[in-house]
Amino acid sequence: MSTILFDEIVFGPVHSRRLGVSLGINLLPDDGKVCSFDCIYCECGYNADKRSKKSLPDRKHVYEALDLKLKSMSEKGEKPDSITFAGNGEPTLHPEFEGIIEDTISLRDKYFPEAKITVLSNASCIEKESVFRALNKIDNNVLKLDSVFSDTVRVINEPNQPGFSVDRLIDDLKRFEGNLIIQTLFLRGEHKGRKVDNTTDKEIDAWLEVVKSIHPKQVMIYSIDRETPEKNLEKLSKEELEKIALKLRRVGLDVQVSA
Repeated sequence: MSTILFDEIVFGPVHSRRLGVSLGINLLPDDGKVCSFDCIYCECGYNADKRSKKSLPDRKHVYEALDLKLKSMSEKGEKPDSITFAGNGEPTLHPEFEGIIEDTISLRDKYFPEAKITVLSNASCIEKESVFRALNKIDNNVLKLDSVFSDTVRVINEPNQPGFSVDRLIDDLKRFEGNLIIQTLFLRGEHKGRKVDNTTDKEIDAWLEVVKSIHPKQVMIYSIDRETPEKNLEKLSKEELEKIALKLRRVGLDVQVSA
């Protein structure tokens, strides 16, 4: 079982395949996972196996931790490419998310004005106006779309909202009017005896049409990089990912491939 959890509010910096030198911010508890999805490939493990006994860090503590770290990095001459909200689950679940984003913009401008602010989100909370406003203020609004078919999403991502709708999610993604980055992980394998594959022609062709309609400023495609809670999954090769990327580039979309 995958056991990667972040035990600090601010962690790193680490070198990211997609973001360069990335300083992480974890808005979830440091002893467990809190997420609105339960993805079969999540490096933090399954929700049920990582129950937290702690509360979320409040806005004041996030500000203080980030201020301290950025000040230290500035004094040492260490420069982040990105200040990245990730951590032990879905960052936009935090009730003070919009205020924390505003604080982060202020601290970024104070210490490293050239650094990007990135949020890695599963997009499950973007119907909330406060989350929508906050994500529109940052540089890299990275939102997950692993499939446009409900059955596939329910197997790969396992959203825990009973009324979750892929169609509604797509409509909400369009509301950003291109001010977003679509992030998709491609995989094949089995889960609970059921075949999982979002790389078929049917999956990719339908996904491509939806991505075109969303017109994001970039698309990030990648495959498994770390240990996953579901063991029967296959990592795609860089060559396979590049074939998918070619279809995107042919219609004028900017694509980043991480293998």
